[in-house]
Amino acid sequence: MPAQQSPRFRLLRLLTLVAFMALIVLPANSQNVHGPARLSKTSSNVLLSWTGVGTLQSSPVAVGGWQDVLEASSPHGILTTNTRQFFRVISRWGTRANLIEANSEMGVAELDGKIYVLGGYPASRVTVNTVQVYDSVSNTWRLGAPLLLGVNHPMPAVANGKVYVIGGQTDTGSAYVNNVQEFDPVTSNWTYRAVMPTARSAGTAVVIGDRIYVAGGRPPRGNDFAVYHATSNTWQILPNLPTQRNHIAACAIDGKIYVVGGRLAAGFQSAMTNILEVFDPVLNQWSTRVPMPTARGGINGIAANGNFFVFGGEGPNGVFDEMEMYVPAQNRWYRLEPLPIAVHGVTGSALVNGWIHLPGGGTSTGGSSGAVLHQVFSVDGIVP
Repeated sequence: MPAQQSPRFRLLRLLTLVAFMALIVLPANSQNVHGPARLSKTSSNVLLSWTGVGTLQSSPVAVGGWQDVLEASSPHGILTTNTRQFFRVISRWGTRANLIEANSEMGVAELDGKIYVLGGYPASRVTVNTVQVYDSVSNTWRLGAPLLLGVNHPMPAVANGKVYVIGGQTDTGSAYVNNVQEFDPVTSNWTYRAVMPTARSAGTAVVIGDRIYVAGGRPPRGNDFAVYHATSNTWQILPNLPTQRNHIAACAIDGKIYVVGGRLAAGFQSAMTNILEVFDPVLNQWSTRVPMPTARGGINGIAANGNFFVFGGEGPNGVFDEMEMYVPAQNRWYRLEPLPIAVHGVTGSALVNGWIHLPGGGTSTGGSSGAVLHQVFSVDGIVP
């Protein structure tokens, strides 16, 4: 055992078994700690247990090298060996400053360390044109220039240094729009750009270079797939999304577009899917990969460190707290630590300094539970 522990850690309990040493420690960093944690032993192994949710990590040394033990359940059994290993239980989830106004069914985008919460509606379900802007350096929110047209369920994106709000709907019914609103942070002005080929809401937008790929939407536009060329301000219709759906999540990894989950009909009581479909712009065709472990709609997702993180959602039985990660190189999903507060109704997302930001969202089924909470998830150090 090292002669001196780092002051960042606190020893809980030490257990020696056949020259195997397991140590659970707690980090005094920006992540929350879930405990208490304890060790016990059986005739053949060591059991690590902790209360509540959390992420189990291990390291060969006590002051660094921490890696997640992916899909570790509590208690977690470890076979005895003749090596020394250290363990700790942390939470990858944290919080940041609350939104100024409660919101759900809105768009979220990030540009230059600032996070934009675009349109949507609060518990009143009255659509707003509000833009809330978060500064990740000062951890503060302010109101920005409002949208030209207030929409909920838009498809947000960032390309060529500008923020885009694509489509959406102006009420809680079927008033879908094909407008494209562009925000220039240099001038702080919104302008209309070339309209989308079809009016859609509750789809998703993915960016590769200066191209914004918009997939899916509420019926009858669930198969729609088109790309917006931001530089030339033109649209191009692409091969249909094979599985028609809405309230989906998508991202771009290594030049390919990944679309997963979603509802098959319009409302949250609709049947849901867990299918994962991938579009290759070079081949101009779709393929199917292994499905997500949990079928869910109303979800959100983002690419980070070459992996696809999908979180939250909503279905007939409630709001989902699942956080699942797809690793393209393995064609495999991993279950990660769930959300502290389950939410849905957030489209688009933000990654700043290794933290995924999930501002607002609905905390119960339907559209009447918009929140001001601002949850964040650390992706640093996750190694599949």
